[in-house]
Amino acid sequence: MQIKRSDIIKKFSWLKNKKCKYIVSASYDGMICASFLNHFLDWKLVGYYNLENLWISEEAKANKQKLIWVDLNILPIHGRAIGGHIVAYDNKIPKGFDSSCNPNALVKLSSNDFKYKYPFSTIIFLMWLHNKEILQNDSAKFSLLHSDDVWLKYQKYNTNCKLWADTLKDYNWEKLFSGINSKTFEKKINQKYYPLFESKFFFNQSGKIKSQYFNILSKQLSINPDWDEDIILNLFNYFAEHLEWSPPELPKITQRIDGIKSKVKLNTIKDTGINDFIKKNKVFSYAITSTKTLSYTFFNSSDRNPISK
Repeated sequence: MQIKRSDIIKKFSWLKNKKCKYIVSASYDGMICASFLNHFLDWKLVGYYNLENLWISEEAKANKQKLIWVDLNILPIHGRAIGGHIVAYDNKIPKGFDSSCNPNALVKLSSNDFKYKYPFSTIIFLMWLHNKEILQNDSAKFSLLHSDDVWLKYQKYNTNCKLWADTLKDYNWEKLFSGINSKTFEKKINQKYYPLFESKFFFNQSGKIKSQYFNILSKQLSINPDWDEDIILNLFNYFAEHLEWSPPELPKITQRIDGIKSKVKLNTIKDTGINDFIKKNKVFSYAITSTKTLSYTFFNSSDRNPISK
């Protein structure tokens, strides 16, 4: 199956609109998306969400029905989102995702289809969707491919990556991926980029994927906006220097809303179905993280979560 930009824009016309207000994932992946959206579409960042806690500005509250959620999957009917997790269970996608753009949903992947899951990051999907290319140098390339460990996924799940490159039509994938599956590129990551990112606090936790040649473990960044604004600013400035994307303004956060994150085994909801589970547990966001597990977040009461009303 191939996906056309024109079909996506027709269905989700807001993806090409200018000056939208949005909330982004509190991660490296979210911050690079924020830089892209600010530079190319003049979108305004108004809050963060880390799949448990929500940090919002007064502007987010004032525009709660119009918000777009980036690098996230949320369920409220009014919520428009773009994210890359698998959300279909037993080939059923909850109604709340009708307004969300998700590559896995576009090709009708479900919880049993993990080997075909969209392997790239949200930023790469945005790059493809708007047909934007990066500068042809290793610093720009690594900035992009570090998001969601894409350079490592290209090594480990190369067949699926090539399948998705064929699925997302009309893009210069060769320019993006050329040379990255090599000892030379990996050595540069090991000796230059990972030490540089570590010195700048651009990652604070390790993942599970290891590289092919030097056994490098994947690295991620989880941001807490209560005390990590300097890291956010440094990331925006780094992207401005190496990608030449103009940095966003930081939102003035006025409220943090604490959610409750939990997990459930998928087989326990098989009889009742995903929709009944969501309704019963008042699920705000979720992701099917394996063929056996669903991770979800809910808020104790709607009056504590003005965004989801």
